[in-house]
Amino acid sequence: MSVFAAKALSLLIHPLVVALLLLSAGWALAWRWARIGQVLMGMGLLVLVVPSLPPVADALYRSLEQAHPPKAARALPTADAIVVLGGGVGAPVPPRIDPDFNDASDRIVHAFRLYQAERAPRIVVSGGRLPWADTPPEAFTLRRVLTEWGVPESAIWTEPESATTYENAQRTAELLRERDLDRVLLVTSAAHMARALAVFCTAGVPAIPAPTDHRVVQRPRSALGYMPSAGALNRSTGAIREYVGYAVYRLRGWIAPDAVTTSAPPSDATVAACTS
Repeated sequence: MSVFAAKALSLLIHPLVVALLLLSAGWALAWRWARIGQVLMGMGLLVLVVPSLPPVADALYRSLEQAHPPKAARALPTADAIVVLGGGVGAPVPPRIDPDFNDASDRIVHAFRLYQAERAPRIVVSGGRLPWADTPPEAFTLRRVLTEWGVPESAIWTEPESATTYENAQRTAELLRERDLDRVLLVTSAAHMARALAVFCTAGVPAIPAPTDHRVVQRPRSALGYMPSAGALNRSTGAIREYVGYAVYRLRGWIAPDAVTTSAPPSDATVAACTS
């Protein structure tokens, strides 16, 4: 399956898309089969409203993040390299003149923080571009950001070909094997960490998780905090995509049944499981 087809099909699990399909079908059928139409429209409203509730969104997202709590940079062990996955920085396309940081830009910030804490002597930036996008590979944009922050170019290795998490792992594993390196700190969003760890383990890289971008935080919730919102719908959609993505990766054989997904640093048994 092409990347374009996979991205297009992934839209069918978005609550907003599912809700619009149900509402449209219900509206079309209501003129002839009123009861069926009403049921479909009611389902559409539920699919739209329930994931838009902040408590629901937080519960879904927390279920992914809680397995990978944040750790201070100096609390992590040293490694041969810091591997940071793309998805957090947009290319400086017109009218921008500088890279654009999105919600997941904590990834590159945390990778820089780990480098500053001397957890590893080099950073591997992994991220290409979608086949239909006329932009530079994200790895090049990430390299630009790091050099602007003072990281020497000689300490930055780029992997600019990958368009998915699976390709991140496969291509980065090849790069590491070419240089006889295997002990890495893996930086990605906490909600994405389980799938990333499992794919890297299956690719033969027993990575040490260095999660960041935790989005569910402890704070008082006012009455408005229980009302449906676009932000809550976005979090729910992200959590659903992550769960479905993990299941699809398992079905496609991109994640081995015994792949490691825990937040503990790799033990001898873990290394054996990931490299066997």
